[in-house]
Amino acid sequence: MNTLDFEERMTEELLDNPALEKTDGETEYEETSPETEKDWDDDRIDVDEMLRASGADDDYGSFRMGEDYSGEERDELPIRAESSFVEFLVEQARASFHDEKELMLALHLINSIEEDGYLRRELRSIRNDLAFNENIMTTEDELEKILIRIQNFDPAGIGARDLQECLLLQLYKKDYGDNEAISLAESIIADQMDAFSKKHYDKITKALKISDEQLRAAIAEIVRLNPKPGESGSGGSGKTQYIIPDFTVKNEDGHLLVTLNSRNAPELRLSAAYVETLKTYESTLQKEQQLKDAVQYIKQKVDGARWFIDSVKQRQNTLLNTMEAIVKRQREFFLEGEEMYLRPMILKDIAETIGMDVSTISRVANSKYVETEFGIFPLKFFFTEGISTDEGEEVSNREIKKILEEAINKENKSKPLTDDALAELLKAKGYNIARRTVAKYREQMNIPVARMRKEL
Repeated sequence: MNTLDFEERMTEELLDNPALEKTDGETEYEETSPETEKDWDDDRIDVDEMLRASGADDDYGSFRMGEDYSGEERDELPIRAESSFVEFLVEQARASFHDEKELMLALHLINSIEEDGYLRRELRSIRNDLAFNENIMTTEDELEKILIRIQNFDPAGIGARDLQECLLLQLYKKDYGDNEAISLAESIIADQMDAFSKKHYDKITKALKISDEQLRAAIAEIVRLNPKPGESGSGGSGKTQYIIPDFTVKNEDGHLLVTLNSRNAPELRLSAAYVETLKTYESTLQKEQQLKDAVQYIKQKVDGARWFIDSVKQRQNTLLNTMEAIVKRQREFFLEGEEMYLRPMILKDIAETIGMDVSTISRVANSKYVETEFGIFPLKFFFTEGISTDEGEEVSNREIKKILEEAINKENKSKPLTDDALAELLKAKGYNIARRTVAKYREQMNIPVARMRKEL
């Protein structure tokens, strides 16, 4: 659970169980060392239902699923009840943009996002508005870079220009590098969206050279996505929630101190009155049926309170152990605050470090935030794929993306670099990466293909 859901669960338990009491407290954990024809089940996978009326103005019609997007895989973070959806995005922008002009541009883009979470106005029009109405000079490229950063905000998929981009943004946020179904779902939405919308499954399996079961697994990931990421936070529809950092990491003279939010670390105890009453009843020699029933009731409540206290302690240990492992692996980033210092890391790495299942680490990383002196980051931010260089050194894919971004920024716009050319450029720098991977990273950065970047 995220912090808010946990608080609600704890409040319910305190109200329901009089043998449980709460006091205030905070837990700290200090770093110890730096370191053919197919029989598709259309009742279960109903693409027609998925592809209906999202409101996105694209060639794929619409994408509708059930109204409740509160499942375990949901990426949306709680929005503060007294804040509007726009204010929620503004709060994230103020935490992310420290340059005054960049923040001003970000706020203008946020105010152009529609209630369903899409940005349908062309960047050219927004640029003209800024120039004529606000006397702020900018370029489409500059606005594009700001928008890419906004698209990393919560909820996932926010600021997309169309349905395809919206779904890809959500998949990219789920992609820790170790889930084949999610990677395949990305390929389907990126390269086979038209075939997917028309339920041409044979075409997809043939084009991607995959089995029916692999396609089913990918579609199962796609149907969990939210085609209207803005709706959960607009005008009271959906569950009102908001971001609360679950951890704080402080740098004290090169010594990193991890603190668990006190809301996640309540001091719970058994009610002394209930325990004493239970002891008194159990020591009574003559036990009438009514007294036995009372003893049984109190014992159930005390046992339930003990179980809940143990569960909360286990939660605290799991959260702290996971965060500690992340801090140790990404130590340089927490000291310097620069993306270039992020090391490759997938869920399995942390699971093996602390001796837990990958699914546990996935649940911890989902909808959790850490506050640092460089800003507030979702835990998912620290999980990136690794790429091996010719020298055998493993680097984060963020470093690859930075090289790609710099190369594209410096390219001759009359003859922009193709994905094949970018792959060759990376190979010359010691990174043997396939063209398809280059295309994937380019799409993740919302950089269009070469022909769309061409200028006269």
